Amino acid sequence: MEILSVNNKEYNIIKLLGKGKGGYSYLAERQGKNYVLKQIHHEPCSYYNFGNKIEAEKNDYQRLLNAGIKIPKMLDIDTDNERIVKEYIDGETIFNMVKNDISVEPYVEQIYSMAEQAKKSGLNIDYFPTNFVVQDGILYYIDYECNNYMEEWNFENWGIKYWSKTQEFLDYLKTNK
Repeated sequence: MEILSVNNKEYNIIKLLGKGKGGYSYLAERQGKNYVLKQIHHEPCSYYNFGNKIEAEKNDYQRLLNAGIKIPKMLDIDTDNERIVKEYIDGETIFNMVKNDISVEPYVEQIYSMAEQAKKSGLNIDYFPTNFVVQDGILYYIDYECNNYMEEWNFENWGIKYWSKTQEFLDYLKTNK
């Protein structure tokens, strides 16, 4: 079993949860409790430019908290090793629900409310459905990425295209197995 340390605390890596533009997120365990451990990576991304990723994570986390977006708590940050420990939100992603023909209708009102909160705070979040987990009927944005608000990247103009089995969603499935 792989072990990663965050500020001299060891976490047992259980499995890879996903890879994003900024890092790898793992399900990790420490002292009988589950966490998400994110390891920042520096792999190229053709459609997104980053500055200091670990600082961006810290700053974006604060911006999301200030906006009132439901996100997992950041529990620890190790800037030297570029690792973050987050609260683990145990549930199904909106992506898997759409892929498996499970209705996301019960969460549409929550995503519109979240999008409105983000907009009021001058933010866009990444509305791609892998970034949203439902736990006990509550929708959480599990990524910390946010950007200044731009109409073309809001939920209505971009995100909604992936919240059902649209052509965009099906094309994504084909190219990202």
